[in-house]
Amino acid sequence: MKTQCCIAGGGPAGMMLGYMLSEAGIDVTVLEKWPDFFRDFRGDTIHPSTMENLAELGILEDFLALKHEEVPQMTGVVGSRRIVLADFSTLKMRCPFISFVPQWDFLNLLRDKAQNNTKFRLLMNTAVTDVIEKDGKVSGVRAKSGDQQIDISCDLVIGADGRSSTVREKAGLTVQSIGAPMDVLWFRLTRKDTDPSEPAGRFGAGRIVVLIYRENYWQCGFVIKKDSLEQLKLRGLDSFRRELIELAPFLSDRVNEITDLDELKLLSVRVDRLRKWYKPGLICIGDAAHAMSPVGGIGINLAIQDAVAAANVLVPAFRRGQIMLSDLAAIQNRRQLPTVMTQAVQVFLQNRLINRVLSAKGSLRLNSILSTFNRFTFLRRLPALFIGKGFRSEHVTYQKAGPLELNAPGSAGFTN
Repeated sequence: MKTQCCIAGGGPAGMMLGYMLSEAGIDVTVLEKWPDFFRDFRGDTIHPSTMENLAELGILEDFLALKHEEVPQMTGVVGSRRIVLADFSTLKMRCPFISFVPQWDFLNLLRDKAQNNTKFRLLMNTAVTDVIEKDGKVSGVRAKSGDQQIDISCDLVIGADGRSSTVREKAGLTVQSIGAPMDVLWFRLTRKDTDPSEPAGRFGAGRIVVLIYRENYWQCGFVIKKDSLEQLKLRGLDSFRRELIELAPFLSDRVNEITDLDELKLLSVRVDRLRKWYKPGLICIGDAAHAMSPVGGIGINLAIQDAVAAANVLVPAFRRGQIMLSDLAAIQNRRQLPTVMTQAVQVFLQNRLINRVLSAKGSLRLNSILSTFNRFTFLRRLPALFIGKGFRSEHVTYQKAGPLELNAPGSAGFTN
């Protein structure tokens, strides 16, 4: 098979970039290893910066037509005290709120829009197993779909296949590990009309739970110290239920829905990034380039900003018929600083706040933090900017239709 651009991974970064390239007339093939997009316990937060991009692409109204919740504030609860940690309503943006929408609905929207373009091809249940190199450059990928092996030749390979990226491994790109002091256990509990009306992080000595609402259930993330799952299991199911009730008393009538601790899905949190995102014929974006902490739910939106920045560089490159190594360097240069700064803030919060909470014994004392945010409400704008807009917002700058006739798939060529 031949294509101009082959994208490994049908997550937010891969699908967004695939849609944008195909809209610009670039022949693109996206490979997704799963048979569908329905993966529970994936991030559901779509931030104002992403919705700005959707507006620029003309599909914001279609996105907002999806079943979603609009959250203008991010809150925390310590004991019985509620604190507003971030106020997105202060942002001067089209959508000054976070949208909670199941990720599979968002990906299905991008798929449906992209499939209106004859240049777009999505191969589900197709996993990349290796990259193909020829004459010092990556010239394609080897993939497997069922028992069938597929070799795909292309001008450029995009690794958007997540934090356990096969593409970055097979390409031999070097990963810099930064670390994280926690893991997260994901599970779901029934949501009732009498429950609190907003998602929140609830803090107690030695534990944190994050509650994200969906239409009829809570997606729950129980934060534990790194590699402490076995200790939690030794304490037993009843102990876990009691700890959960202490953090969120309104869940007491349904914690018995958890019948076995093996039902909890472990997310091993890690923070890392590639030293160099690219090599001739290949570049990684999103989690494949930089695995983010779940702090702030920023990972999806940072990945989408990568996709927008990549499209702004790659569309003109494909149109001129030559993708240069400097084009790939330009993408990393554009996204390196916001990645480093975002991870620095996340690591600071992990070490100074989350680790402090998880290491606390007895009662939890965060009085200074609570008092500061309650007294100086303008401070809520800073987290809103960090989470909702990011350190560098990307905007769609390329033209959908180019003046030049596009090359045939696989003929654009690559040069150093």
